[in-house]
Amino acid sequence: MRSASCSQADKARRFQALHVGADGFIIPNPWDVGSARLLSQLGFEALATTSAGFAFSRGKPDHAVARDALLGHLAELCTATDLPVSADLGNGFGDAPQEVAVSIRLAADAGVVGASIEDTTGRPDDPVHALPFAVERIRAAVAQARALPFPFVVTARADNYFVGRSDLANTIARLQAYQDAGADVLFAPGLTGQGDIATVVRSVDRPVNVLIGVPGLTLGARELAQLGVRRISVGGSLARAAYGELLRAASELRDQGTASYALQAVGGSELNRRFAG
Repeated sequence: MRSASCSQADKARRFQALHVGADGFIIPNPWDVGSARLLSQLGFEALATTSAGFAFSRGKPDHAVARDALLGHLAELCTATDLPVSADLGNGFGDAPQEVAVSIRLAADAGVVGASIEDTTGRPDDPVHALPFAVERIRAAVAQARALPFPFVVTARADNYFVGRSDLANTIARLQAYQDAGADVLFAPGLTGQGDIATVVRSVDRPVNVLIGVPGLTLGARELAQLGVRRISVGGSLARAAYGELLRAASELRDQGTASYALQAVGGSELNRRFAG
């Protein structure tokens, strides 16, 4: 394994420090080099990849991109920005804890300074790993992260709500178990109720990430920070917003033969200026 460069170690320390701030921080999710560079210019302090957004950019559904392709994507993003980048590694590209550990190592070698691991199986009939096995997977990820020559932030995801299992007690039990396994950040995407989010924050001793831009969640970053949430992400919603605009514009072009959408589009000179640096 190569040793960490000074720049990667510096990014890692900056990313780690963001999680202890009282006000929390927003970590947006680019899906390609262009979106990463634009988000970097807008003053955000870190970026996180999105498995869905990257898959869409390859013309594939979420979770249909192979690990090697994702690693190339991670390397491109880390080269394109001076910001710390955390990787969405899905379920770790394999059930076995050893495969999860390999994914952490390869992602670190690609330049990221953190990664999230889901407890999903990818099997519709049994969508979430049994808790003891899910804990083994997080423990393996943490062990690999601690072997790196820089601080690597492991985010453990409890995906009950994302797969239609709205069980707060089980979700909290999972997050607590992942905390005990060494996870640095805890994440239960799909939570929308203010009371539920506050309960999760009170129930754990690690920074909590909340996904905004999902149906039913009306709280913004300020309100979430007041509840004690330390990190706010948006998942694939920025990519979906961009593709939504493309679909609307192309539909107008096909159905009406007009291009009024272009009047609202960002100017070519503006993008040239932003991408010239």
